[in-house]
Amino acid sequence: MKKIVIFASGSGSNAENIVLHFNKKGSANVVRIFTNNPNAKVLERAKYLEIPSEIFDRNELNEGKVLEKLNKIQPDLIVLAGFLLKFPESIIKAFPNKVVNIHPALLPNYGGKGMYGINVHRAVLENKEKETGITIHYVNEHYDEGEFIFQKSVNIEDCKSAEEIAERNGVLEQLHFPEVIEKLLTRNS
Repeated sequence: MKKIVIFASGSGSNAENIVLHFNKKGSANVVRIFTNNPNAKVLERAKYLEIPSEIFDRNELNEGKVLEKLNKIQPDLIVLAGFLLKFPESIIKAFPNKVVNIHPALLPNYGGKGMYGINVHRAVLENKEKETGITIHYVNEHYDEGEFIFQKSVNIEDCKSAEEIAERNGVLEQLHFPEVIEKLLTRNS
């Protein structure tokens, strides 16, 4: 059985969707959810879904404590699902091509430090884009610059707010993120 570890900083809607997807499929298990935010709603979801969770701080992430825990777990894939801290090179090197992220825009546009969540959708709206979408990519040492795995666009010409754009993008995330993860795990068999 393939093992997935999820990192999240917020509500955990993508984390829950991934857990439920693999509970149905039976081809992999989410074995742990890590968060840097002790108040993150993802912790409630983890408890409800009966997934063990870990809370850590930036120092533990950057000084190797989180890497030690990952080395004990030996996940087949590390999934960043709304994780807001820069991922350390030490973990990326320890798990080459096994760390993936979802970004709420069509990279390379609207990526980089500070470009996450509603910030991305506001920028897209302000620039009067006709479409946006999601990008699932490998994580490297730079924000949102890893090799693209999957992109999907959606028309947003009729959206009047960043929240509407977020909602439309959320549908793409829920639909495609678990499927792409499953394909990656199958390909790496």
